[in-house]
Order: sequence, then structure tokens, then C-alpha cells
Amino acid sequence: MLAQGGPWALSVISLVLLLWQEVSAIDVPLDSKIQQDLKQPPTIMKQSLKDYIVDPRDNIIIECEAKGNPVPTFSWRRNGKFFNVGKDPRVTMRKRSGTLEISFRSGGRPEDYEGEYQCFASNIFGTALTNKILLRVSKSPLWPKEVLEPVVVGEGSPLVLACNPPPGLPPPLTFWMDSAMMPITQDKRVSMGLNGDLYFSNVLAKDSHTDYSCNARFLFTHTIQQKNPFTLKVQTKEPYNDTSSVNSTDPYGGRKVAETTPNFLSPTGTDSSRMVMRGEKLKLECIASGVPTPSIKWFKKGGDLNQKVKLDNFNKTLRIDSVSEEDAGEYMCMANNQIGSIRHSIYVQVKAAPYWLDQPSNLVLAPDENGRLVCRANGNPKPHIQWLVNGGPIDSNSTLPNPSRTVAGDTIMFRSVQIGSSAVYQCNASNDHGYLLANAFISILDMAPRMLGPKNQLIKVIENNRTFLDCPYFGSPLPELRWFKNGQGSGLDGGHYRVYINGTLEIKRARAEDQGTYTCVANNILGTEENQVRLEVKEPTRIVRAPEHQSAIRGTMARFDCRVKSDLTLPITVTWLKDDKPLSLGSRLKKDEDSLSIHNVHEGDEGTYTCTVKTEIDQDTASARLTVSEDASLSSVLPTDRPDSPMDLELSDAKERNIRLTWIHGDDHNSPVTLFVVQFEEDRWESGKWQNLSSYPGDVNTVILELSPFVNYQFRVIAVNSVGQSLPSLPSQRYQTSGAPPDAIPRGLKGWGTKKNNMEISWEPLLDTERNGPNLHYSVWWRRKDTGEEWSNVTTVGAKHIVHDTETYVPYEIKLRAVNDFGLGGESNIIIGYSGEDKPTAPPTDLRVSKIDSTKVNVHWTPVDPSTVLGEFKEYRVYYWREGSMVKGLRVNKEKKTKGFYSTVAQPTGILTDLQPYSHYRIYMVVANNRYEGPPSNHVEFRTKEGVPEAPKFFKIIQRSTDVIHLEWDKPLEPNGILIGYKLNYQTVNGSRVGLMQMQSFLPNVTTYTLHLPERAIRYKFYLAALTQVGAGEVYAEESPHFTNEAYSKDQVDIATQGWFIGLMCAIALIILILLIVCFIKRSRGGKYPVREKKDLPLDAVDQKGEDGSFDYHSDEDNKPLQGSQNSLDGGVKESDDSLVDYGEGGDGQFNEDGSFIGQYTVKKDKDETEGNESSEATSPVNAIYSLA
Repeated sequence: MLAQGGPWALSVISLVLLLWQEVSAIDVPLDSKIQQDLKQPPTIMKQSLKDYIVDPRDNIIIECEAKGNPVPTFSWRRNGKFFNVGKDPRVTMRKRSGTLEISFRSGGRPEDYEGEYQCFASNIFGTALTNKILLRVSKSPLWPKEVLEPVVVGEGSPLVLACNPPPGLPPPLTFWMDSAMMPITQDKRVSMGLNGDLYFSNVLAKDSHTDYSCNARFLFTHTIQQKNPFTLKVQTKEPYNDTSSVNSTDPYGGRKVAETTPNFLSPTGTDSSRMVMRGEKLKLECIASGVPTPSIKWFKKGGDLNQKVKLDNFNKTLRIDSVSEEDAGEYMCMANNQIGSIRHSIYVQVKAAPYWLDQPSNLVLAPDENGRLVCRANGNPKPHIQWLVNGGPIDSNSTLPNPSRTVAGDTIMFRSVQIGSSAVYQCNASNDHGYLLANAFISILDMAPRMLGPKNQLIKVIENNRTFLDCPYFGSPLPELRWFKNGQGSGLDGGHYRVYINGTLEIKRARAEDQGTYTCVANNILGTEENQVRLEVKEPTRIVRAPEHQSAIRGTMARFDCRVKSDLTLPITVTWLKDDKPLSLGSRLKKDEDSLSIHNVHEGDEGTYTCTVKTEIDQDTASARLTVSEDASLSSVLPTDRPDSPMDLELSDAKERNIRLTWIHGDDHNSPVTLFVVQFEEDRWESGKWQNLSSYPGDVNTVILELSPFVNYQFRVIAVNSVGQSLPSLPSQRYQTSGAPPDAIPRGLKGWGTKKNNMEISWEPLLDTERNGPNLHYSVWWRRKDTGEEWSNVTTVGAKHIVHDTETYVPYEIKLRAVNDFGLGGESNIIIGYSGEDKPTAPPTDLRVSKIDSTKVNVHWTPVDPSTVLGEFKEYRVYYWREGSMVKGLRVNKEKKTKGFYSTVAQPTGILTDLQPYSHYRIYMVVANNRYEGPPSNHVEFRTKEGVPEAPKFFKIIQRSTDVIHLEWDKPLEPNGILIGYKLNYQTVNGSRVGLMQMQSFLPNVTTYTLHLPERAIRYKFYLAALTQVGAGEVYAEESPHFTNEAYSKDQVDIATQGWFIGLMCAIALIILILLIVCFIKRSRGGKYPVREKKDLPLDAVDQKGEDGSFDYHSDEDNKPLQGSQNSLDGGVKESDDSLVDYGEGGDGQFNEDGSFIGQYTVKKDKDETEGNESSEATSPVNAIYSLA
């Protein structure tokens, strides 16, 4: 087929492959629930070896294990034909497996089952195959019976004793032994060859033995078979001299043996060849004869032997354990002795059975997606690739080809796959030396979104820290995932938030207002799923009063503070370390909430103490050193104080970027200095402001200060001990560093349009100490991305530059560097900025809806051309509102609502949710970038289906008597359909016990119900719901009220209706009336009451105590003036300063229920105001009440 199209077809296929390199299959997570529901074709999990040799003494087991959903069924072929397992009583197949077990307990020959087997695993989605398994039975034949004549050879002659082991399966291992079962000693002269023969380079008289026996070991049967022994007789021309002094240097015992040049015993001739398969072990052998015994050396033509080469058997064997193509070539072995030398060349050729370059892998796709299977293999010769599907060939010349599948050599391409296209494809790569078979299925998966993480997770984070909210999800097609906070907004992404492709929401810097419930919503065309994560933002844990360095006198107490401020909702743990080791608390070392106390300090307490404060999500530490004074008596005499200031600051060893500062310590006032703080001041940008430069231990007085260029420095030093800081030293002389080009690269470079035809490039200016020289300015460079145009640049002293007259929303490459009079600073990385956005020019078209439900509807549209968005695509935004309800007379809120859909596929779709059932809706759509919305699409109207109603508007329980309950309710505000009635369920309740549920049904126009109680103490719980044709709506639950007396009994009567109770009430009313009449009679008598002007005056006669010890305030003469009163000029009586009138007469006083006066301490009246006559006082209610008393 490719040949017919020629180069043009090949070019098209190459282009398609290039474009499809981005395609990737769905990565199905290893979630147990998803795996359980996942429908997949079979996959071979376990199979026997291709070349399978079995022991005839054991049962034969041919393995074939596969997985799939549904569970696969298995079948076998033997020698290319169907193998009916059920008809052979010796053959069984394991349950839920394809593994065959052939048993010979009841007879039979294993050899009868030799052959080629292949297993097929199938389900409704396809068929997977195993390799063709060649089953052979191990064989270990006996040595042939033979009579071996003695071998007679002259001394110094070469000799080969042939082994010729019987051919076994697999071939046996050979070795030589004597009659005592001891191995024949092998050395440079005597050795066994690769074929098992025993080679003598030259024979010695001592080699005469009668028991040279070759042994063959068969691995499968674990047996060793021995060949009949050889008898070796060595003929010598002279008697053998067994003198040790001679034999130690002369193996021939002083006899003269003719020296001979080397000659190869194996291999023969001057050259030979050897073919070996890639990955196998290569062994080359050169065994030579000669007197003296020759030495063997190896070479490779065109180079040295590499590190893979090993020499065995006294250099007679060259070994490479795993051969590769580069090991091919000409190898030469040279045998030489003092008489001469000889060479042999071995030409090694490396062939290769097929091996994988790119093995096809399983492919899971969603409907309408694209994918491909690639099968690439190599070998020598190059393998042929053949594709199969479900075990059968793919016929590329079929009159009915699969339109979604294209076969192009080693690649199968799939386009717009559909449900029902699942299958298992086999790739067979073969050449003269073997084959490879691989199964790879394509599975078309459609699955509604699922959340894989824990539900309603709680995340706690410290304020201003970065946090991640995970929302793992899965679905096919791949769902669109969006985040919402507290159920509001149009999705969180950008700015403060970032959403990763795996669903994780990053909050770059958590703030208090970020606390709340975050909802991640995943939706595809098959449904919607959501999960919630609760984020709590906590205050950081901080040590606000840290321990300070201090000195303590031996025997006294030391105290380290560690006051903590933390979030009140987080429990804290405070631990103390000494010299980074846990501190053991006891009677001397005590820890309280804010400190550590060390009593009776001694030298062992000296060290560094660290306070560590931990919560479940953060921690803080602070350390201080304790110094113990050994001379307690001296320390008690000498008081401690802050140290004196360091003196005589001196600068030396000045260099371009550093200088040495030296000073003299001041008096430490009996508390050693623990720290020196070096400060600097510069007079160029912040003159007069001292800033910390660095700090150093308290035992130094000279340091190297690291400096910035182009700064006019002066320095001062502050000493610190356990008491506190010294005053700053006098400043040093000034030192000005030389200038240099800027070291720092401006940070925060970005480019963004503020108008549709501009781009504002901005950055953070360098700090003053980063300027490194005068006349700091910035060189800004920009150019259109991917256009090849030249860079434009401008130099500015500010921190931004605006590029005008740009096209709308085009990308720019931007870079920046700082420059001063000394040169150019480092160049920033290139960042991508964008010019401004404009209003999108095109609306989405063909807006339509489908799958209309009571509360949701699927929305479809044709997307706009991306070039018309004129900005960064943000979303397709649907505006929808409720035009009305199909319930007659029901008024609705026509407020517009919006929902955004982020989709860039060719046929986008979304789901509009939270609609009101049984309503008339209207929608339209716009495309939006970050700043503007485009023109509206066509308007679409639709009506949602009838749903279940809301709860009734109200539900009241009124108990007007003890034996009747009256129920009232009103129809729901949103009936969501045509009401067909109400359903009332109720049951008795008594604490935690409930009775049987009873039910009443009502027509839609009935909104009351009266229930008669069988017993007065019975209480009920009621459940009321409205009904439509769809079903019952939201339930409104109420419980009947409690009685005033919960222990209400049957025989109890209402006392309010009894005659004796009515008579008693009448009598009480009559008594009260009589008392009021007596009060008015007493009031007419009147009178004043003597009150002592001051509590210290002696009692008058009228103030004498009664017999019971009480005071009598009644006067003998009612009209007698009060004591202490004075006659007025006109003869009247002036009120006493302490008169009751001053405190409350005239109606302003108030009385308790028992008649006692509570207005005694009210504000006095004006002394100049006329008080009235005695008769007016006599009629005062105050006097009347007291007279009654």
C-alpha cells in the first residue's frame, strides 16, 4: 500500500507521526475502586519460557496467567492446532488461570507431549497471546559401550584424550577424574578443552596412569555418568631419573627430549571463524603443543583487548560474558616457546536475534481521542515487523478497513476512537535467529469524574507560608477541575493562587482572609464530582522574650526566659536543650511556663541552653550561654554592669571589597563580653543612619569586614554582656570603597499591557548598597517573540518603561541589566511579557443545550478562533437567568448569574448546574480574556423539568387544649412543579424511644390538620413534605410542645374551675379593701416624726427606747414642732434640715411592697422653696403609712 503512494505517502505519514508526538494515553491511577470498575482487555502476566525443557520425572506445568476485566477465559493451541484440554484425562487447567498441568501418575510418556504450545486469553474486549512455547523433555543418555585400547605415546609428544560425551538435552558438563575420584591436575601443559577433550601439550613419563576417566554431569536429572577410563603408557628413550635435584628444574629427569616448535592442537590450521549471538557468552580457545610448553597470548586486530575480555585456563581461553556488536572482529592467538612461535586467527561474527528498541505499551483513551502504538525492534539481520489484532492478522487490503486505524510499518495510528474499539494488538518482530512477541491493548474508557483523596480534609498552615491543597481526581475524558472558596467565585487561578495539572491548588502566601472551605470541582461530559478542603490559617509560633547570655555565681540561681506567643488554637510544647542535648529536669532544674530556673549553679551547668517551642505545624528556637564564676566570694563583692564602649577603632589592610577593623576592649564590669556588634554609616544615601553590618564573638578584637563598592563607610562597635549593651564606640575614620559595575540583577522583571496598544515593563529597583557606583540606570531590551526581529532597547533611571504602539496581545521577549558609570551589570534571564488586551471580536456560535434535567443542563457551543480573543483566554462565560416559573402566578427573581467554562477542545461542552426546576430559562455566552468580554452569542431558551418541591413555607403546631393538637402550614415558596398534595408522617417520642411511624396524605388545597391525643401526656414528632409528580420534597420536621407539668395525670383536675377556689379569692379581695379604708382613715390624723439632726446627738424624750429595745418615733403632741426647727419671722415653723420632706415628700418618694420607704436618699428640694403647711403634711402618704405602722 505504501509503494502505491510513493514518496508523497511517506511524507504524509512522517508529518502525521511528527504531529502526534504530543499524544499520550490516559494514566489510570492505582486506586482500588477505579481498578475494580475499570473494564480492560486481557494482559498476559506470566508465561513459560520459549525454549522450555522439563524433567521427565516431574509433572509438566506450562504457565499462562493473565488479568483483565471481565476475567479472561483461556484456550490453547498445540503445533498450530486447537488443543482440547478437556478430552485428555492427564491434562488439567487451573481455575481462573490458563496454566496447564500434565500428570503422569496414572501412566503415560512425557515425550508424547513434546511440541509447540501457545496460550490465548480472551474477554469481550480482545484476545492476548503468549509466546510459542517449545516444550522438550530433558534427556540424559548413557555412554556408548566401547573397549578402549591403551594409549601409547612417546615422551615429549602431544596427546589428545577424546571425551565425546553422549548428546543430552541440555548438553552435559564434562570434567576429568581418576579412579580415586580426584580431579586430573591441569596446568599450562595439561588442560581440558571446550569440547571436553583432555589436551597434553607434551607428555611426561609421570603422566603414565591407567585411570583417565571423562565424566558427564546432566543438570536436569542430577546424574553423573563416567566413561571407561583411558590407560596411558609413556615410552622413554632413557631410564627415568628420580633425583629431586634434577627433577626440580628438569621435568624430563635428565633425559634428552627433542625440543619442538609450537603447533596448534585446537583449533587447527591458520584461521577459523565463529558466529555468536548478541548477549551470549563467547569463548575462543587456542591450545598448542611443543617442547618446551608454549605460552599463549591474545590480540585483536585494530585495537587492544577491551575490559570485557577475560582470559581463563592458563590464557588458553578468551572469554566475553555478554557479547555486543563492537566485539566482532579478528582475534589472534600466538603460541611461542624458545624454539619458535605460531599464530591463529579467529574471525568472530556477531549476529542478533530481535531485541526491543520501543516495545508497544497499553493505551487507554477517552472517546474521540487520538493515540498510537509503536513497535520498534533491532537485530542482525534487521527484523520484520508484523501486526496482529486479537491473535489474527490485520488485513490492510480489506474492502472494509477500520477508518479510525491506520497501519504504517512499525506504527498503528488511531484517530477519534469510539466505544467498542477496544482490542489487543500483537507485534511480532522476527528474523533468522528468533522472534519477539508483545501484546498491547487499546482500551476506550469513559468514566465520570472521581475524587481520589480523603474527603473533607483539614489543612493547617502558618500565616504567610506557602501551602498546597491537594485534590487528586480522575475521569475519562479528562475532567476539567476548578477551585472555589466558600462556594463562591468563578474559580481560583492566577495571582495569589496557582492550580497545577494534578489538581493541587497552591496558595503562595497564606493570609488570615484565606481561611475557609475550598471546594474542588471536577466535571466532564459524564458528570461532576467535588471535594472540600478546610484551610485554617494560624498565627506563627514565636519566642517574644528570648533567653539572654548571662553569668552566674556558683551556688546562686540562674534563670532563662522563654516567653512564647502562638496561635491559641494550637497546643505548644516547650523543651530545653543544653549543648544540643536533652536537658534532664529535676529538683535543681525546673521549668515553668515562661522560663527555666537553675538552682545552686555549679561549673557543670555552664553551657549553651536552647529553648525550642513546637506546635504541630511550626517551631521556633532561641539560645543563650550560661557562664559560671568559680570564685563565689569575689563575685559577691564585685557588682556587674554593662561593658564600657570599645576604644581606639583602627582600619587597616584595605582592599577593594574588604577591610580590617581592630579595637581595644573596654572594661567588662565583671561580666564577660559575649558579642561585638559592628555597625556602619554611609553619607551618600542615608547619612546619619547607623545600620548593623555583622556580629562577632566576644573574644575577638580584629575582624575582616566585607563591603559593598562605592560606599563611603565609617564604623562603630557595640559590646554586649549578660547585663546588656555598651554605648557605641566613637566612629572610625571613613573609608570609601571603589566603584564597580552592578553585581545585582534587578528582580521582579515583568511585562504586561495596561492598554490594548502598549506594554509596561517594570522591575524592582536595586537597593542603595547594590548600586556599586554613580549614575545608576537600567538598560531594557525587548523584541517580538518568534519573529526574528532585532532587539529594541532604552535606558532609564526609573523602575519601568512603557512600550507604545504595540499590536494587541502579542508576546515579547524582555531582558534587563543595571548600568552605572563603571560598567554593565549582569543580564537577567529572558522573560516573556505580553502587550495589552482588547475586547474579543467574535462570539461563540451555535450555542445549544442538551440533557435538560430539573437542576442542570449540558451546554454546547462552537469555540471562537483563538486569534479573536485578543488576549489571554480566560473562559467561556455563560450568562443565565430565570425568565419565569411554569407554576402559574409565581413571581421569580430575574437576576443574571454567570458560570465560566475553561475549555480549549474543538467541541467544548459544559454543565450548568444549580438551576431551579420547572422554570423558563434564557442563556447566552461570551468569551472572556483577563480584562474584557466579547460580544454575546445567540440566546437560547429552555425549560427545566419538574422537580421535588422545597419545604413548606411554615409549619406550626398549636396545642389549644390537653387532648388536641392543631397543625397548620403553608405551601412552599418554590413548588418546583405542580403540587399534588402533602405527606405527613408522625410518631410518638419519649426521650430516645420512638413509636411506629404513621402517615396522613392531604390534597394540595388542605393546609391544616387536627390530631386527637389518645393520652394527654403523649408527645409527637411530625415530618411534613410537599409532593409533586416527581416525588416528595424537603421535609419540615417539628415536635409537639412540652406540657407545663410533664407529669400530668388522668385524675388531676383544673382548680381554676372549683367553687372553693373562687370563694377563697373573693375573701382575699375583701380583706385588701378593708385595709385600704383603714389607711385613708389614719392618713386624716397626720403628724410629724422627730428625726435626730445628727446621729451623734443624745436621744430626746421622744427618742427613748421601748421595752423591746426599739425606738418610738411618735410624739405625745401631734402638733409639736420637730426638734431643731426654728420659728420663721412670720411665726411659722421652718422645716428641719433633716425633714423627711427634704428627701422625698411631695410624691417623688417610692415604697417597697411591704410599705417601707425607699425614697429616703433622693435629692433634697431647694431650701428656699415653700414647704407648705402642717395640714398638707398630715395628708402626706408618708405620714399616713407610718401612722398605720
